Amino acid sequence: MNEKATIVVHSGDMDKLYSALIIANGALSMGMEASLYFTFWGLERLVKGKLEKGALSAMNMLGLGKWMVKRRMKATNVASLEKLLMDLKELGGKIIACEMTMEIMGIKREDLREDLIDEYGAVGAYIQEAKGSSITLFI
Repeated sequence: MNEKATIVVHSGDMDKLYSALIIANGALSMGMEASLYFTFWGLERLVKGKLEKGALSAMNMLGLGKWMVKRRMKATNVASLEKLLMDLKELGGKIIACEMTMEIMGIKREDLREDLIDEYGAVGAYIQEAKGSSITLFI
């Protein structure tokens, strides 16, 4: 049985989304399985056109902090969120969209980037993934 990492992506903050995707891609590149369960504000980032819309979790400074961080990331060749998502899918990572969040926030399947989502599920889908995982994180 392969080792597995399961990450709850609760935050839609840019830096936290980067962390979740970098960890998941790292796990995949080390031969592990990786699943990301997108819920609440994290799920909002999978709405078409909203991937890059998240603010920084700290020091956002009305968007200036995000601009500075993105500028530094570009200068040091850090992959974009889109590239990290494409890498995740290419390496076999799994994305689960929280159906309860969709109901609460009025998000429909057609609002989401369905090319990225492998499964729609409630808490049971997350528990099924997490119970077989050697690493579980909440970001």
